[in-house]
Parts: sequence; C-alpha cells; structure tokens
Amino acid sequence: MDIRFEEVGYTYQPGTPFQSRALHDINLTIKDSSFTAIVGHTGSGKSTVLQHLNALKKPTSGQVTIGDRVITNFSENKGLKSLRKKVGIVFQFPEAQLFEETVGKDIAFGPKNFGLSEEEGLEKARELLPLVGLDETFMERSPFDLSGGQMRRVAIAGVLALEPEVLVLDEPTAGLDPQGRKEIMDMFYTLYKEQGLTVVLVTHQMDDVATYADHMIVLEKGTVMKEGHPRELFKEAGWLSSMQLGVPSTVRFAHELEEKFEWIFDPLPLTTDELAQQMKDKLASKAGEGL
Repeated sequence: MDIRFEEVGYTYQPGTPFQSRALHDINLTIKDSSFTAIVGHTGSGKSTVLQHLNALKKPTSGQVTIGDRVITNFSENKGLKSLRKKVGIVFQFPEAQLFEETVGKDIAFGPKNFGLSEEEGLEKARELLPLVGLDETFMERSPFDLSGGQMRRVAIAGVLALEPEVLVLDEPTAGLDPQGRKEIMDMFYTLYKEQGLTVVLVTHQMDDVATYADHMIVLEKGTVMKEGHPRELFKEAGWLSSMQLGVPSTVRFAHELEEKFEWIFDPLPLTTDELAQQMKDKLASKAGEGL
C-alpha cells in the first residue's frame, strides 16, 4: 500500500491570531514494502507529516492518498478508523501509553476495539510476544513491573496486534542505550523483511538511517528539500550540515580517510562492515603495489 502526498499544506489554528503554517507544498511517496527514513531538525515538520500518514490530521490544502483512500480538508471523519488499523504509529516513548493490568490485556486492547473477542485478542497477544523478543511468561505480568525496554516492546506489540500494513516509528529508540537501540532497530528490520511491512522511520539517528533505510526524505521549514537513497544523500555532508543534520559515523570516518590518504570510496560505505571491507581491499591493493 503506497502513501502519497500531493501539494500538501497544513496550518495550525487557521484564521486565528495563533495561525502557524507547519507544512507547505509537500510532495512525496512512501512506496509499499519500503523502509523510508524521514529526517529534519526540530521544527522541520516531521511530526506533522507523521500525523498525516494515517489521517490523524487532514491536510489544510492538497491531498494525501493512503492506499485507495484520498484524504483532503473536506474528508469526513467517518470511516477513518479503518486507516488507523492499516497504518500503525509507534509514538515516541510508547510505553507511556500502557494502562492495562497485564501485558496480555494491554496488547489485546486494540484488537478487541476492532471487534475481536477477549479470548481472540489474548491469543493474538500470545502469538506476538516472540516477535518483539518476549516470551509467553510475560502474558500475566504487569507492564509496570517491566524494564523500560521491555515496556517499549509491549507497546510495540500492541500496535502490531492491529496487523498494520504500514508501521510508522517516531524516534523509536529515544532514551535507550546503544545496545537497546540496536536490539529495537534490528527487531523492526526483521519485521520489515519477514512480515513484509512498510516501515517509516522518523529519527535524528543518522546511523540508523544508514543501516536500515532504503529511502530518505529530508524536511526543512515544512517542505521536502531532497529525497533519495541514503547513500546518495550522505555524499552531500556539507549540505546536510547546512540543514543542521549530520552524517553517520561510518560516512564521517570515510570522508576523513579520503582527505588524509586521498582514498576514493566507491560506493560510499554506510555500515561498518562495508567500510571494513573497502579498507581491507585498499590496504591489500597497496601491499600488492609495494611488492
């Protein structure tokens, strides 16, 4: 299921003294089965775009097409609930949304809200726990007795319980240590590859963009400045810096090696494995030249 923005604009509190334009002239496509990263500094419009992905907000101008459903400023709210099932959003610090007395009941809440019986909802919760790295023993535990990372996994399972076609992640690793961040992102990538989910990642973590995304959209002042494959956009380190954005640590190190040793990396390495392999090849070539 594709999601397409066409000339989308959004204004908060229009027609009042507090009117504020958040988005203008947004044109972008989230392709089915893609892993798309949306980046931009604070105030660039990321959160507002995110809320248009499942019609939590309707555009002030232009239109958003979600699958075969077209959303404009004049769209009726009736029937939008089904879109929330197709496009699941994991908000920043999702563990703050937990409220049920057991993990199983919390995960089952969404499916029950869409018509499943309590027994069916609990069975779905039981099936989902392994997908988020938890086992069946968590079913009867209170979510409030878990660690922060475990609580986040339960909240994510609650979104997955609705069987979305698109999973939107709003800074999903905020507040986690490096190991916890890697575990969560690896989990999302596994879901993307094995479950066929379309994933939209809103993040400041450029290392995550480099490692996982196959498409990257850069927002600035409420509109799309550039988009493309991360490998192409990360070549423009100076331009990204002007947008108050950085580059992945691997790319930064590769640029430093290019300057110091006059090496040329082609293609630009995005991960440590890619960088290590190219360095190994270059050093072997230099050794061969010295023989």
